[in-house]
Amino acid sequence: MRLHLLALNPTDSVTEGFLPAAARLGLAVTLLTDQPAAHRQAYERYAADGGDKLPELDIVECDVRDFREVIARISALGRPDAVFTNSDHLQTQAALAADYFALPGKDWRAALRTKNKAQLRRALAEAGVDTVWSAELGPAEDPEAAGGLDAPFPCVVKPREGVASEDVVLAADAASLVARCREIRERRPGVALVIEEYLDGQLYTLETLGDGHTLHAISAFRTELSPLPYFIEERLDLLPAPPQPHSDLVLEQLRALGVGFGACHTEYVAQGDRARLIEVNYRAIGDQCDLTLAHLLDIPLFEHILRTHLGERLPLDLGARTDGRARMEYICAQRGGTLTSAPPASDTERDGVRLVYRPLREEGEKHPLHRTNRDYIGVLRATGTDQERIDRAVEEFLTERSWEIVS
Repeated sequence: MRLHLLALNPTDSVTEGFLPAAARLGLAVTLLTDQPAAHRQAYERYAADGGDKLPELDIVECDVRDFREVIARISALGRPDAVFTNSDHLQTQAALAADYFALPGKDWRAALRTKNKAQLRRALAEAGVDTVWSAELGPAEDPEAAGGLDAPFPCVVKPREGVASEDVVLAADAASLVARCREIRERRPGVALVIEEYLDGQLYTLETLGDGHTLHAISAFRTELSPLPYFIEERLDLLPAPPQPHSDLVLEQLRALGVGFGACHTEYVAQGDRARLIEVNYRAIGDQCDLTLAHLLDIPLFEHILRTHLGERLPLDLGARTDGRARMEYICAQRGGTLTSAPPASDTERDGVRLVYRPLREEGEKHPLHRTNRDYIGVLRATGTDQERIDRAVEEFLTERSWEIVS
């Protein structure tokens, strides 16, 4: 059986998660990407580092952002058994391609509805499940127009199809709002923006897995963000169970959006007994959280996701462990410059806590400050069964090591 996988840049989720899972399922993989050289390099490096076995793999260059090119390329290559992507940017394209070839997949309307943050707000309001004040600044509209909106301040401005907190910022008043919109447009000319009510409260995630019939809430994280006005995820703690009543309310909103096939990573704020969606990412959680979950829940998470795209039903009981605890700690650059000193990769276990540290930049690399997860220079995955021990091990690790950036 052959899987056609759509991707932009290489990611840990694909390299260490989905491709080894495809190999374990006996699938051959055709990877369609606009960055073939980067993928070849990533997989060669992974194999050289002793990574899990990868499948029979053909890497094919394709303009994967254009669903017409995707369908044409797949047609020329031969009908696949499944079309899949874990990219935020390619869910609609993959869904349309799967539908064209009469293969299992996500509803392309739901994929578009969740990716487009203006559509997301409209759909939730029309379904009567939640209403958030929001407005859209089209690609051709002058940022000055944002100053005339009847926005509730402070408010949030962000790209309509953005990801990873990139160019997401809080505006305190009308003048600040116009200035923020102008700054984003200078970096990204013609980008459509969404201005919306700021939802204050504790941020959580809900990770779900569905096959179009059964929708499992498999886990939830509590998320800690950087200081405002930016929204960079700096720490995630795995909760013992998805909190109630919020998780059921999130599931209700996901069903209203048409979400229920494959993996979905949803971010929401808890306000009393209300669950207010921040965004819906119709793919598996990233930044190595998915790799941590697969290990800690002790389920074939990546295989389950791929099987849904092959048309298989999920078990009614996934059999996931419930005693595991995890903390994800992201080391963020505080300024732009060259990384001159950083600890190497490590994998240690002590006092019932496993610590896996992976650098995300090499020494000597120079980067500007992005105010997004592109500022991550390393990630620490701490797992065990005792949260206090995990927290203590993380604090010791961070105290004993340093990361130096020279402007």
